[in-house]
Amino acid sequence: MTARPQPLGSPFPRGRAARRFWLLEAGTAHLNHGAFGATPRPVLAAQDRVRVQAERQPLRFFTVEGPAGIRESAARLASFLGAGATDVALVENATSGVGSLLESVPLEAGDEIVATDHTYPAVRNALAFLARRRGVRLVSAPVPYPVDGPEAVVQAIAGALGPRTRLVLLDHVTSQTALVFPVAEVAALVRARGISLLVDGAHAPGMLELDLPATGADWYVGNCHKWLCSAKGTAFVWRNPESPLRDAPLHPSVISHHLDLPFPAEYDWVGTRDLSSWLSLPAALDFHAAMGGPDLRAHNQALAWEGAAILADAWGGAPPAPASMFGSLAVVPMPGSATDVSIPAANAESARIRERHGIEVAVTGFSGRLWCRVSAQAYNHREEYERLAAAIDPALVGTTAPASEACP
Repeated sequence: MTARPQPLGSPFPRGRAARRFWLLEAGTAHLNHGAFGATPRPVLAAQDRVRVQAERQPLRFFTVEGPAGIRESAARLASFLGAGATDVALVENATSGVGSLLESVPLEAGDEIVATDHTYPAVRNALAFLARRRGVRLVSAPVPYPVDGPEAVVQAIAGALGPRTRLVLLDHVTSQTALVFPVAEVAALVRARGISLLVDGAHAPGMLELDLPATGADWYVGNCHKWLCSAKGTAFVWRNPESPLRDAPLHPSVISHHLDLPFPAEYDWVGTRDLSSWLSLPAALDFHAAMGGPDLRAHNQALAWEGAAILADAWGGAPPAPASMFGSLAVVPMPGSATDVSIPAANAESARIRERHGIEVAVTGFSGRLWCRVSAQAYNHREEYERLAAAIDPALVGTTAPASEACP
């Protein structure tokens, strides 16, 4: 049996009044919901109830209640995503889901995989590891940044396709640059050439309106702990039942008792694990609906763009893409000129802002400079972005001193 929260009342509050539903640290402006999400109190309570249920009668839970609860959660999620219940399997995170699919895609030595230069770094590592072991070639499709519109993404991928291209891996929402990529348009392009499409939708569920069959992808993975506010360790793999590769065997990253059983049974059981995150997923879906569903998504997109505009006005920059290419995340260039835009340098800049100013925000390095990526969730408000805009000293951005040395 899955767990659901108590009714929250209507309408759901916005801004400061909504913050009481989360455990976020008092005094910190949390403008980085996109990193790991934040699980609300009602969903945590539902997760706790599942844990208690498991410990009261472990054998019954793991042999009867747990498996039934996994399928109930997957069915609820599938309905939310416009998909069939048996076409969705639950996994721990999007990276794990991508990894399992990469192992399952039929590839031969000399085949090519195309991915953009905006691909999530962890997934890029998975592609490089696959190429090393199986003799396939990874081809990068450079997408201009700043970018004028989604057609540039399609053109970049089209230019990278070749006679040996077998798979395109595409981020739906890019992590470092926060762009919403045109998945359906890319799917139409590659399907016409007999090429498969795997979409990494880590940020998309709860941020964008999703109808998985309408994407045209062969496989789609997404996280629920970010914008759907589920417990950590909740993500999914979707297999398109209309794909030419719909009958290709799919295997999870861990092989266990259910080897070779029809999808999604093999994914459902990979050994003993804490099922509370998966079984409390219906509570997260209920909470997302209570927050407003489509209205929340529109609110977050508008607030993220407003926050980016506040920063751009204060720092003298401009967002690198039109508003239509951003969702609940938006990016603006950091002021100043950084000489080091590596991941460690960007992380150090984020830590400096957190420690000096009590503001949690993502700093990323891309295309030769540092960028500030802000998130917008129900609990955020305009004054937090104004606080960030006023806090940044351009003279300190991109310096190499450790964050602790920048503190008074």
